[in-house]
Amino acid sequence: MEKPIYLDYNATTPIALEVITEMLPYFDTNFGNPSSAYAIGRTNKEAIIKARKQVASLINAKPEEIVFTSCATESNNLAIHGFILANKEKGKHIITSAVEHPAVTEVCKYLATFGYEITYLPVDTFGRVNPADVEKAIRPDTALITIMHANNEVGTIQPISEIATIAKKNQIAFHTDAAQSLGKIEVDVQKLNVDLLTIAGHKLYAPKGIGALYIRQGTKIENLIHGASQEKGIRPGTENVPYIVGLGKACELAQQNLSAISNHLSTLRDKLLRGLQEKLGMTVKINADLTNCLPNTLSVAFENVSAHALASFISNDILISTGSACHSGETTISSVLHAMNLDFRTATATVRISTGKHTTDEEIDFAVEVLVNAVKKLSN
Repeated sequence: MEKPIYLDYNATTPIALEVITEMLPYFDTNFGNPSSAYAIGRTNKEAIIKARKQVASLINAKPEEIVFTSCATESNNLAIHGFILANKEKGKHIITSAVEHPAVTEVCKYLATFGYEITYLPVDTFGRVNPADVEKAIRPDTALITIMHANNEVGTIQPISEIATIAKKNQIAFHTDAAQSLGKIEVDVQKLNVDLLTIAGHKLYAPKGIGALYIRQGTKIENLIHGASQEKGIRPGTENVPYIVGLGKACELAQQNLSAISNHLSTLRDKLLRGLQEKLGMTVKINADLTNCLPNTLSVAFENVSAHALASFISNDILISTGSACHSGETTISSVLHAMNLDFRTATATVRISTGKHTTDEEIDFAVEVLVNAVKKLSN
């Protein structure tokens, strides 16, 4: 068994072999500019059309509702800032949550410098937004609601369709960041009833540097980059064809195997938790409701153990992430764990372990052994 074992799939995923194979011709043979009229240009244009259909199919959208971007951060910026620019008459109030990714919160902070008011909704101890709080926060000048589909740190799935119902009732546009959920659970824009949805390639076994934004027909967006007419002028610039092809293939694979992948992820996640609980008992604290959580994500704290010390101690054997950061000797906990009201001791003991489609039973058995031995050693 190769070491270290990778158990940080929420951070990024390896590129699937099928995706690499699909991409390769567009690096050499099919290198033409998609805007060119000759054959190798048309071939690239057709590849983009195919990829757009593949992405749309996975989320039950229309191909013309998909705009390719460079990453989820760009998609979030385009969704939030682009919507606000195109709909200034709707008001200067935005509703979001206290557990959003910086790719959302930093956009909101930027807009606040231009007089926009941002409401950051609280969450419960598992990081879940209460739809009733959304309704209470709505004002006559609320222009947009943006709540992530699933949290990247603890895995909590938000009640998006319930919030969307409230948004629609009040004629307010609704955006969700689905970077973490796509490919792990069903993401259907018709069932979720959202107007804007963010996609990240590198969370989905596609390359880093490619993303997409779903824009429901009729939703006005102003482009943030100015140039030619690519992506209907919403995201101008010569298309990154190999990476677009890769994202399309990754979405196709996810749609074909979603149920099997989801079952695989949850089976191994639950096996890992059982092993830890059986051997460590009450020293294991779970930070999420696993019945309403991404199937691959386990956020746990080990009593009397520093997460940073643990992650470092086992890094030759297992790769995981922590729920806090250490800068110049000072430890700060993440905004997500802070919003969940975790005490400092628990938050600094929290690690995130996330399984992927390549994770095996043998790797989980090994991970349990390594983690248990490390926790016992570090807590003495």
